[in-house]
Amino acid sequence: MNNFTFTGTGVALITPFKPDFSIDTDALKRIVDHVIAGGVEYIVALGTTSEAPTLATAEKQFVTQLILQQVNGRVPVVKGVGGNNTDEVVNQLKYDSFEGIAAVLSVTPYYNKPGQAGLLRHFDQVAEASPVPVILYNVPGRTSVNMKAETTLELARRHPNIVAIKEASGDFNQMMEIIANKPPHFELISGDDSITFPLIAAGAKGVISVAANAFTRHFTDMVRAALFGDLQHARDLQYRMLQLYHLLFAEGSPSGVKALMNQMKLCENVLRLPLVPASEKLANQLVNQWNLLNR
Repeated sequence: MNNFTFTGTGVALITPFKPDFSIDTDALKRIVDHVIAGGVEYIVALGTTSEAPTLATAEKQFVTQLILQQVNGRVPVVKGVGGNNTDEVVNQLKYDSFEGIAAVLSVTPYYNKPGQAGLLRHFDQVAEASPVPVILYNVPGRTSVNMKAETTLELARRHPNIVAIKEASGDFNQMMEIIANKPPHFELISGDDSITFPLIAAGAKGVISVAANAFTRHFTDMVRAALFGDLQHARDLQYRMLQLYHLLFAEGSPSGVKALMNQMKLCENVLRLPLVPASEKLANQLVNQWNLLNR
């Protein structure tokens, strides 16, 4: 591995809820300890997997502070700060506290469907306002907007504090173009668990993962083996986990991973609407595959 701070496995942490839909603080502490013990290199608070759109502003602050307290300096913490109102995102970056935060993860604006010129101007302002390094997040499957390779590269060249992109476009040509032409301070991070192994082989520096919430040790071992060039071991682990990757997202995320984590006694199987828990059939399939992985 190199000295890039976010090399390896970052986990996009879930937000556990009690049956009354309030935040389950004991479960959140338990999950933080679980993922650190499982070998994650860093934690992402308030990413997509956290169900952040359903959290009130005060709840987001509470979750972030609780994660920081429980982590207690053991690994870096990244905070999700993004949206489709540029002024609001900039104000968050200017006026929120970022004490203890290693970087922000900022998603492309959704729903408005900006073009590439709008994305450039949006992230210009994000970079200029952010007191910490910025990780871009391209996930067109959720936002309906794809940030093209040339836009990503232009932002990386303009702003030394834009240090990476979490790429979840699924477009290998686009991702390899970024890796091939990026400036030295900038890296590509996988945004899809299932293609992290081949992306690392192509030059990615790791992943921000959903799967690492649950089967943390197996997944971080795969990522680390791939990064260190032990491709046979990484490949073996990849194919042992392949069906689990598919099942985790079969009914949306984080429905799948919460169902599995409930079986692991890490949290309640509770989501806030408009998301709902995974079906009993999917939950059983997840447990069966989990048991096979642990044989």
